Amino acid sequence: MAKNSNNWTVTQPLYSIVIPIYNEEENITEMYRRISDVMAQLDGETELILIDDGSRDHSLSMIRELNHRDQRVNYLSFARNFGHQIAVTAGLNFVQGKVVIVMDADLQDPPELILAMIEKWRQGYQVVYAQRLARKQESWLKRFTAYAFYRILRRLADVEIPPDTGDFCLMDRQVVDILNAMPERNRYIRGLRAWVGFRQTAVHFERDPRFAGKEKYTFAKSWALAVNGIISLSKVPLRLATYLGMLSAGLALVMILLVLYWRLFDPDSPLIGFTLITIALFFLGSVQLFCIGILGEYIGRIYEEVKGRPIYTVKEIGGMAQRSTKKSPESSNQHFNTAK
Repeated sequence: MAKNSNNWTVTQPLYSIVIPIYNEEENITEMYRRISDVMAQLDGETELILIDDGSRDHSLSMIRELNHRDQRVNYLSFARNFGHQIAVTAGLNFVQGKVVIVMDADLQDPPELILAMIEKWRQGYQVVYAQRLARKQESWLKRFTAYAFYRILRRLADVEIPPDTGDFCLMDRQVVDILNAMPERNRYIRGLRAWVGFRQTAVHFERDPRFAGKEKYTFAKSWALAVNGIISLSKVPLRLATYLGMLSAGLALVMILLVLYWRLFDPDSPLIGFTLITIALFFLGSVQLFCIGILGEYIGRIYEEVKGRPIYTVKEIGGMAQRSTKKSPESSNQHFNTAK
């Protein structure tokens, strides 16, 4: 037993629900209502951990109100926006439950699916991920790019990544502890979740449109997440740079032989001279820049890792301040600092 910041007695939870929040004031009330209905059907104590990812609207004040009204609601508030994957990581750092559910606040992840996930966990699965069968009211471009990305990632990654899955999942405590022990800072949770192994299975659903508000994952953010996923889980782009170098060297040899042939046997060929040289220079230059870009992505990640900064800073903790003292100094320094 423990006491939270409001001096209510709190039982060690069996279930923990982690929800990152960024400017979701229009969804928080409905989200809490639906999750409360689900928690009422669960067979054990449940905690709800809300991660305010530097929201600029009234999300934090609404979260504080929920914490004041309901002892099951705990929250962290970042000192600035650190991104969705880091917010999920922070929630996993603080959970106490034996079963951990991660979902988004926009209600595209239906809370009612949690009951089916728990049933799979009781059957012996340590990871249960939600797999989308359809995306309602999303543009064809969004559906196509998402479909293509997951298939490409599945082919490139060193581990088997289930297609059409996001961060909406259930994880056993054993899996969460392993994820928390991973020191890397460029986090791609669904990839790390697949990498750890254990028994994994899917529950299928049709993804609903956002309940309210604007989509927070812009094309630029989605692109950055896609690149991060590929770089984090695959060395194929580095091999691609090698293959392109070999290809360009082979083409250069072919062009040398052609130029010699034309000089000796067809000196009036219009392909000899400035045009051919210009094409060759542009081709080789583009290959070099492309390969440098690939190397830069990997070197940039090495640079981020060796700096050793905490991956997030916390300005406010509600309902679970006592937990930060339970972490080892190494874990606390590695993952977060609390802003004074």
